Amino acid sequence: MLGKLFKLLMYLLIIGFIALVAYAYVGPFFGADFAPAQTETREPVSLPAE
Repeated sequence: MLGKLFKLLMYLLIIGFIALVAYAYVGPFFGADFAPAQTETREPVSLPAE
């Protein structure tokens, strides 16, 4: 009984992984945008003078 449950969980894990990879590749064609928002950041830096 425990072996069948473990096997079922392994199958679900593998199917879930394949679905996640497929969504990562096919998602942009359906409007899913995975790119982070890009903003320019400027910070002043003071270097020690020698």
